[in-house]
Amino acid sequence: MLSWPEQVVRVQSLSESGIRTIPNRYIKPLTERSVFKPGSQVHQHADIPVIDLHNLFHKDPALHLDTLSRISAACRDWGFFQAVNHGVSHELMRRACQVWSDFFNLPLEVKQEYANTPATYEGYGSRLGVEKGAILDWSDYFFLHYLPVSLRNQNKWPEQPSSCREVVAEYGGEVVKLCRILLRAMSTDLGLEENYIENAFGGDNMGACLRVNMYPKCPQPELTLGLSSHSDPGGITILLPDRGLARLQVLNDGDWITVNPVPDSLIVIVGDQIQVLSNAIYKSVEHRVVVSSAKDGVSLAMFFNPKSDLVIEPAKEVVSEERPPLYEAMTFDRYRLHMRMKGPCGKARLESLKFNTP
Repeated sequence: MLSWPEQVVRVQSLSESGIRTIPNRYIKPLTERSVFKPGSQVHQHADIPVIDLHNLFHKDPALHLDTLSRISAACRDWGFFQAVNHGVSHELMRRACQVWSDFFNLPLEVKQEYANTPATYEGYGSRLGVEKGAILDWSDYFFLHYLPVSLRNQNKWPEQPSSCREVVAEYGGEVVKLCRILLRAMSTDLGLEENYIENAFGGDNMGACLRVNMYPKCPQPELTLGLSSHSDPGGITILLPDRGLARLQVLNDGDWITVNPVPDSLIVIVGDQIQVLSNAIYKSVEHRVVVSSAKDGVSLAMFFNPKSDLVIEPAKEVVSEERPPLYEAMTFDRYRLHMRMKGPCGKARLESLKFNTP
């Protein structure tokens, strides 16, 4: 069975120990830091897409079409958008954030009962990738399977706080409903049958995983990242961001842009499998997370992925003589192995899938 190459250090414990300098294994190369040289651009404010999804559920065809066009533009130009009026209970979102904050504030020995391995990543973890001596991110996390139901094992979900399993089940159910609606909207916009993407991902056997990120306070936030630059390997991600601080940054036209979360919004992120399936009509977005010296933060990322043994390739409907297939076919299980072995590394994995063109 796979195991971690070195002893796992919990970043939250490091943070709480009162250190004033971070260990070398968390210091990023100069070019990967959030501000790395004079003239580099990290924008705090930009006209990033915020989409009201209310009209996606509306029977008025004109309003529905207007929302579809906004989703289309965001997925083509940005690879993500902030969604408001998305149908997920705001009160449930707050409860979900609170229950996971409470979990990470439990004594270490309680959390250690759920310590994970790189075999499945399920449980309480502090690193991605198994390369010995790798530079690590300033974060801890909890990872669990939600779908398909056959992989859902609530015994692996935290027993404390007492409401955790109930809240996770309820929150997951609402976000899954939203995901299915968004996948149908994307299919329609791409000129595919409404259920095309959902069926390509396995229908009722589609995968859904929750990764809860804990970003502890950092004494030298300018030297490290909470999560290194990467695109999500799966289909789409629905992120409940940390409300206390703008931590997410996305890469757009060569500039890093800080995403200031709109109140009660969810952030919808296009993953690599959607870029492949759409033959790069939709773009997955490279993104990263910065940390703070002032406060801890918690975010919830729900990943929706193809069933692991299904082959994903550009849909025939988006391929033509003028626009030949750009990517080779590959199962999601094989595709995501790169992230699990090497950790986050920009969009290198997706680029490696491209056919060589003369």
